[in-house]
Amino acid sequence: GYRVSLQGNFFGHNDTHMTFPEYNPRKHIKLDPPMNIQSNATASKCQIWWSVWNVPWYLTEILQYELQYKEYSMSWEVALNKTLPSSLPQAEIEAIELRSGIAYTARVRCKVSENENSYYSQWSEWSQTTVFQGADVPKVSEKISNIKTLQYLFIPLSFGTLLYLFWSCKLSSRYNTEKLSIFLKCCFLTLGQKALPALIFPRQLLSFSHSIVCTMGILR
Repeated sequence: GYRVSLQGNFFGHNDTHMTFPEYNPRKHIKLDPPMNIQSNATASKCQIWWSVWNVPWYLTEILQYELQYKEYSMSWEVALNKTLPSSLPQAEIEAIELRSGIAYTARVRCKVSENENSYYSQWSEWSQTTVFQGADVPKVSEKISNIKTLQYLFIPLSFGTLLYLFWSCKLSSRYNTEKLSIFLKCCFLTLGQKALPALIFPRQLLSFSHSIVCTMGILR
């Protein structure tokens, strides 16, 4: 430790005042703020990283960081704080914590970890800020709407495919008729229906398309 005293001329007299009878520099540390803070936002998370300057090598592995972020238009008084568990100069913010399409700004500060007994420091000043934007994530209702659209498209496409196959076949041939009947049976089995006897167009084909419409109505 050190002894810190103050000497001076007070009212015409030279006096020495003992300011710190025992001063330990390890217990009175204030680091420079982190620098070069950068960010990269994706659909799943926002990654933020930075660097430290003028910090002894033996302190870099016992540093503690605090991240602060907020919506760009808001005040720092309402910002969210995160004390990071790692001494690595990086942090992540999950996309679920951010509002879609909203601009955010973040900053960071550091000090020696509170779990370290050999050193003690106060928080550094805040770093400069980095700006990022919450990723646009499709809403659940939009996804459901897209699924329903595909379901409705399936009906006319399936019906059109069956018409094409029917007119492409030579129905005068019993062999081709049996092939069409087998194909339609497979379609019924795929949809969970019971296989019917040999189908003859157009009555049975229209009945098949009607079953598809009813099935899709139930799914709604």
